[in-house]
Amino acid sequence: MTNTTGHRATFVFGGARSGKSEFAEQLANTSGLQKFYIATSAVFDPEMSERIGQHRHRRGASWTTIEEQIDLAGVLEKTLAPDRVVLVDCLTLWLSNLTYTEKRTEAEIKRLLSVLSAPAGPCIFVSNEVGMGIVPENKLSRSFRDAQGRLNQDMATVCDQVVFVAAGQPLLLKPNSQPDIVL
Repeated sequence: MTNTTGHRATFVFGGARSGKSEFAEQLANTSGLQKFYIATSAVFDPEMSERIGQHRHRRGASWTTIEEQIDLAGVLEKTLAPDRVVLVDCLTLWLSNLTYTEKRTEAEIKRLLSVLSAPAGPCIFVSNEVGMGIVPENKLSRSFRDAQGRLNQDMATVCDQVVFVAAGQPLLLKPNSQPDIVL
């Protein structure tokens, strides 16, 4: 899908520790634009604080970091601009935040998709692929997996470029992701 502004929205997804965040950061670094990082994670414990610190250190001082756990669409509306590249890491934590705070998840996803229909600047989104493993054992986990799968499909539909990362290796799925089907 080519959006009407000419700005590219890129969706990068993969499993845990697949290299998707580093790949997304590399994409942003090659843009030559001001770099903004929207962090959706809250600090829950010392281990999460350490992870966040490692991410900040890896990115370096050339990034402006905005922390937002809920109002992603609102922050994007204020932050997207032609002279900036905005990286959102990650949609899975954002969806988890919405789920656990009992926000109107579907409405927030629609707001996000609406912003992406004509983004005011280039943007990159990172998300986890959670549907390739075993079936979760409880209803809440299965519901979350299903919601994450739907969110990933929606993002892949509205973004101009979709990249799956496994073992640090990017695989371009879109554009030109439709296989030639021979019957």
